[in-house]
Amino acid sequence: MEHNPPDFALPGNSPDITPTQQEVLDEYQRLADNMKKLASLLDQLAGQPTIEILDGLRELERKTSLACTLLKASVYTIVLQQEVEQGWGDGGGGHE
Repeated sequence: MEHNPPDFALPGNSPDITPTQQEVLDEYQRLADNMKKLASLLDQLAGQPTIEILDGLRELERKTSLACTLLKASVYTIVLQQEVEQGWGDGGGGHE
């Protein structure tokens, strides 16, 4: 990334500014630079990934739907199997 010059001039070794004040000004400058980088990255993200995110969400929806259908089918099979076993147990016990 390119380094832009500061928006305000930091007084170098001015006798009017204490070392602590200079450190604070330097930190504010770094913060301003980081905020500019963040804004730039957010602009890039805001434009590009919308289609990628939507495609990913569609794929996730398909997989979730398939998993839900398979789960329902499994539960239905277990319930039917239990009903059949209970029906055979009740009906088969009276033939002696």
